[in-house]
Amino acid sequence: MLDQTTKRKLDSARQILVGKVPDPKAQVEQITTALIYKFMDDMDKENEEVGLKTQFFVDDWKKFSWTKILDNKLSGQDRLDLYVQAITNMPKNPHIPQLFRNIFKGAFLPYNDPRTLSLFLKEINEFNYEHSENLGNAFEYLLSILGSQGDAGQFRTPRHIIDFIVGVVDPKKNETILDPACGTAGFLISSYKHILKQNKEKALTPDEKLKLMNNLAGYDISPDMVKLALVNMYLHGFPEPKIHEYDTLSSEKRWDETFDVIMANPPFMTPRGGIVPHKRFSIQANRAEVLFVDYIVEHLTIKGRAGIIVPEGVIFQSNNANQSLRKKMVEDGLYAVVSLPVGIFNPYSATIKTSILFFDNSISKEVKDILFINVEADGYDLGAKRQKIEKDDLPEAFQIITDWKIGRKNQSKKAFWVSKKEILNHSEVSLNCKTYFQTDARGKSKWESVKLGDICKIRTGKKNVNQGNPSGKYPFFTCAQNHTYSDEFSFDAEAILIAGNGDVGTVTYFKGKFEAYQRTYVLTDFVNVEPKYLYLVLKNTLKESVLQQKLGNTMAYIKLGAIQNFSFPLPPLEIQKKIMKKIEEKEKQLKEYENLMHSLKKDIKEEIFSE
Repeated sequence: MLDQTTKRKLDSARQILVGKVPDPKAQVEQITTALIYKFMDDMDKENEEVGLKTQFFVDDWKKFSWTKILDNKLSGQDRLDLYVQAITNMPKNPHIPQLFRNIFKGAFLPYNDPRTLSLFLKEINEFNYEHSENLGNAFEYLLSILGSQGDAGQFRTPRHIIDFIVGVVDPKKNETILDPACGTAGFLISSYKHILKQNKEKALTPDEKLKLMNNLAGYDISPDMVKLALVNMYLHGFPEPKIHEYDTLSSEKRWDETFDVIMANPPFMTPRGGIVPHKRFSIQANRAEVLFVDYIVEHLTIKGRAGIIVPEGVIFQSNNANQSLRKKMVEDGLYAVVSLPVGIFNPYSATIKTSILFFDNSISKEVKDILFINVEADGYDLGAKRQKIEKDDLPEAFQIITDWKIGRKNQSKKAFWVSKKEILNHSEVSLNCKTYFQTDARGKSKWESVKLGDICKIRTGKKNVNQGNPSGKYPFFTCAQNHTYSDEFSFDAEAILIAGNGDVGTVTYFKGKFEAYQRTYVLTDFVNVEPKYLYLVLKNTLKESVLQQKLGNTMAYIKLGAIQNFSFPLPPLEIQKKIMKKIEEKEKQLKEYENLMHSLKKDIKEEIFSE
């Protein structure tokens, strides 16, 4: 639990820096460097107090001790010069552990203002190392303000989501645990705390705790993230954290290692031109998220378990790499898919949709179905500030998965099971929650389910159609609204139009001659379906489904396949006509009521003002 005094100190240190160091990540790096610097000096002082020799600032390095730098006799400029010289040379200090040398590697001062540095160091001087757990929690709070990594597809995983995944996977004290894209080591810290809590009644011995610490490992390609992970684990009591600067996807150096537990939130985006992986991957791909999932599945032990956060592309995109990966997952360990709400990674991204994949090589051999859970709320609103709210589906989801792990199907509106056979027989081996939610709903209907692409022709509008004559004579449909332009490309039919980007999934009905923009999907040539009936079905059900499949961070869009594969129960034409007749009768009655109310209001107005 983070104490408020420590939190205020960290906030104060950041506020001192913000004028000179506006980037949050750079602020964290400056605080990290200063904290570790002071802690080394604190440990030297503790040794002196009990009659031991100093460890770190000895011989020629005495002049760089924290105490010397904070000496009031120094002028501001002298202090700045000494501090810069110290942090620059600290990686060469032979008296400090390799961990600290790694932390100081590349350290520098990004400003030249003696007053700012003096104020900053004075604030850091208020911290002490007596309660490392408090400082560890404080450092996690400090990391929580990082937002700049979102541009690289590296979204910091919310703490409660990490804890949920760790709770489901349930790592044990003697198991080896890996995060192959560890960032600041959130999964590793949570695993460590989880295991200590699970062994609370009979606390781990010092040897057991040391073994546990050595069983936790993390890789990251970024030296900055490695530095932050090292500090985070060190502040949580790890004397020698096993964090490695390592390219998980391109290097073969650690390929032969396997782990009992792997948990990760790997990068969602791929550098321009893709990634060039080595040749030992079983799935041929150049997308980071595909390769990371393949890596994790490949590196689990025979009874291994995993929890992975993935973008929706891994769940449903139709390219060969994603389909091959999904087939492999279904056949090799996957037992549950948890769909998370859009916006869970705010403030880094408001649009990205993710799911959690859970693997267990023991359970998957015993079950024929895969569990799907649709989490609509995670205890926080989906705005930029992610305020705490009452609605939270995660506890129920946790219980459903816990029961499923022992073969019990805990019935819930949020969960359903689909046979592996049905998934593997799906044309795209889809793992999209909504795909099978429709199938599940179909089982409760007396009508056979159909795919939208099988009952009508689906076309798209024309590129640059809106560059025609503004005084055109036909309605022009975009994804947002209809305008009037003239262009030779047009439809003259009864049609349903679906927004393919922007406000994706919005449905419009039109009869007559019209034109449509390229990202507007146009449904015509209907077979065994009344267009107006289909319009009402799509208007009430399509949007929720396709929103789960939208792509793009700046401008959301959906692919044609999301429309074509949308399925729903379809009654015979005669039943459709009866339904439409009832609806038309109700609409007529409603119109009559509206006219009556309009007439009454008019009469009342005349009565009031006639006097």
